[in-house]
Amino acid sequence: MNSYPNDIEVKLGFDKVKQLVKDRCLSSLGEEYVDKLMLSIRSDKINEWMDQTREFMKILTSGDSFPQSNYTDVSSSLKRSELEGNFLDEDEFFEVKLVIDTLLKMIKFFKNNQEEYPVLAIRVTPISLDDQLYLALDRKIDEKGKLRDDASRELMSIRSAISKSQIRARTAVNKILKDAQKHGYCPESPSLTIRDGRMVIPLLAEHKRHIKGFVHDESATGQTVYLEPAEALEINNEIRELKYAERREIIRILTELTDQLRVNLPEIRKAIKVLGTMDFIRAKARFGLDFSCTCPVLSKSQKIQWKQARHPILEAALKEQNKKIVPLDLTLSRENRVLLISGPNAGGKSVCIKTLGLLQYMAQCGIPVSVGEQSEFGTFQSIFIDIGDEQSIENDLSTYSSHLTNMKYFLEHSTRNTLFLIDEFGTGTEPQFGGAIAEVVLLELNRAQAFGAITTHYGNLKKAADKEKGIVNAAMKFDVKRLEPMYELEIGKPGSSFALEIAGKIGLNPDMLNRAKKKAGISHVQFDRLLSELESEKNLIAKEKKAIEAKNSRLTLAIKDYEDLKKYLDKEKNKVIKQAKEEASRMIETSNKKIEATIKEIKESKADQQRTTQAREALKVHAKKVAKPAQQTEEPKKVDTSQIEVGDKVQVKSGAVGEVESIKGNQAEISLGGLKSRVKLKDLLKISSKEFKKSTESRVQQMSGINLNEKMTGFKATLDIRGVRAEEAIGKVEYYIDEALLLGQKEVKILHGKGHGVLRELVRNVLRENNKIISAKDEHVEQGGAGITVVTLEN
Repeated sequence: MNSYPNDIEVKLGFDKVKQLVKDRCLSSLGEEYVDKLMLSIRSDKINEWMDQTREFMKILTSGDSFPQSNYTDVSSSLKRSELEGNFLDEDEFFEVKLVIDTLLKMIKFFKNNQEEYPVLAIRVTPISLDDQLYLALDRKIDEKGKLRDDASRELMSIRSAISKSQIRARTAVNKILKDAQKHGYCPESPSLTIRDGRMVIPLLAEHKRHIKGFVHDESATGQTVYLEPAEALEINNEIRELKYAERREIIRILTELTDQLRVNLPEIRKAIKVLGTMDFIRAKARFGLDFSCTCPVLSKSQKIQWKQARHPILEAALKEQNKKIVPLDLTLSRENRVLLISGPNAGGKSVCIKTLGLLQYMAQCGIPVSVGEQSEFGTFQSIFIDIGDEQSIENDLSTYSSHLTNMKYFLEHSTRNTLFLIDEFGTGTEPQFGGAIAEVVLLELNRAQAFGAITTHYGNLKKAADKEKGIVNAAMKFDVKRLEPMYELEIGKPGSSFALEIAGKIGLNPDMLNRAKKKAGISHVQFDRLLSELESEKNLIAKEKKAIEAKNSRLTLAIKDYEDLKKYLDKEKNKVIKQAKEEASRMIETSNKKIEATIKEIKESKADQQRTTQAREALKVHAKKVAKPAQQTEEPKKVDTSQIEVGDKVQVKSGAVGEVESIKGNQAEISLGGLKSRVKLKDLLKISSKEFKKSTESRVQQMSGINLNEKMTGFKATLDIRGVRAEEAIGKVEYYIDEALLLGQKEVKILHGKGHGVLRELVRNVLRENNKIISAKDEHVEQGGAGITVVTLEN
């Protein structure tokens, strides 16, 4: 793989990406792999790296219990264990134990999830780590990294003896300390302490000869000495001897463990290498998730077909400022290999080619890239860049001679598999000659069939791109009205630098601008103006296009809703017809059976007149039953649509019937039994006197059968209509109020909820129309507030 210049990673910002990945590693094992990251030209290898990272991203988002701790580099400990006679200490064995535990859990995870994560599972397949080593370590080393008391019988015996001796020594020294304190030999609040591993008591210096013993230490001022009483001297000596014995036994046990570890060194080293790889892959996956990246499949051919491409470093910086990055759509194909990007300064041209270079570099290193899922990547065998970074202190390469040196290298080494990136092509010298040299170089690179992207302000390059096959103009979009960059790349047309417009916005003298236009030449000014007008028209068309697309989207949804509704109605229609046919078939079958039974009965009675008459009557009754539902469906109720006047009989939507007593505006006062109510005319239906009488009689019959005691017992002081449709709610409220008046209730409550207040307003409107209601108001805030209406009734 050939890349140029040597500091290409720094100029593209790849060193910062590597650091971001390294920050997500759990150990130095993974960090070493990040440092070794190199560009690859093998698409099969790159795709394997991408597959691994893609699977690990899935692990991180799935919530599976994958081990993500104790990725410790224990290579130095393993190195020390190679030599016979050497032994690892307790802390080293504790780290080895934790690492082996992590490896065993990892192997088990991929064994249980081999089908879900096949690529990663292959990485752990070569490991044949025996869990017996872990069990042996766990039997000796506890959860705190210390040798267990029962690591051997000898160690248990020694530690038990040490514990008993320490208790004896402490008892003896405490007794002496109390006596000394009683006689005033000690400083205030004395306590037993340890010096050189031996129990001592604090004594005032002037009293140190009052107690026999050995002075081990004294305070900084010399006023206090720390004395080991003679009575405890022998016990402390015993403890010291036991400590030596304990150390000898610990070394013996650790040596045995080291010998056992030494046998397994080859497999452990292989496993730790896999652990480092997993840490590295995990860090890449974590980076991919944090920056909303994807893991594309790279083809062997050279192409760039990116959607929603974003520079990860720039995006992170903008995010800290609560700003959003504008994604780019980039396309390079064998037909249009070179993008010539023009546009105003600070419009995003340099960011565009840096994004192109960085993301391609990341992809060929196997790192997830911040592009849309539908993006397509190719593989390039060499990447060359000539990008001067103004923010860098080392700015030597910004001179024209350095640019020419870079161009010479590009021309000598570019092939059809090369990707080159040049920022501010041809600058640094006299524009007339710089533009001419840049044009020649551009044509030569195009002749070599190399892929690339170039930023420029030169008009001759824009014109050359328009004529030459393989080169395509592109522009960073600019809001002409507001004179602000939009940071969007538009492929297919050149961009204007908008130098005169920007100068005008800054406040440069108009007369000076006019003189500048004349010096620039009419053709240059007209060309730039034409580009400016095209940009303005393009932005307007783009806005209109978006509006049309939005309308089309809404229309498509409406058509879909209509089609879904039609399908549903057709389905219901077929269902109803099917049910009707089934019902008709059942009725015909029943009728046939009844006729056959009647004929049979007449025959059996030998035409007996009485039984024949009875059979015929039974058949007539059956015929009426069959015909009744048909008549009900065939003869719809006739509606009187004439104007309602005083004295007319009417029916309210809720079902109640009454007589119109007066009409005022769009409301009528009607008499409902013994009650009067004001109702809107549109909510009334004119009925005949016959229907009114029938309904009233039915109502009287119902009321006459009412047991008021039972009604009173079953009556609830609160009506709950939450979730009820408006039409149904009106009927429920009217019936409930009628019932409350009938039972002589003084106050009732209607629970309608708060929501948007629609149901509450509906209830209040119904209540206003009833003149038997004294007031309707909200419940107390603590008891429901606007969600409940308290109704006061006339008694």
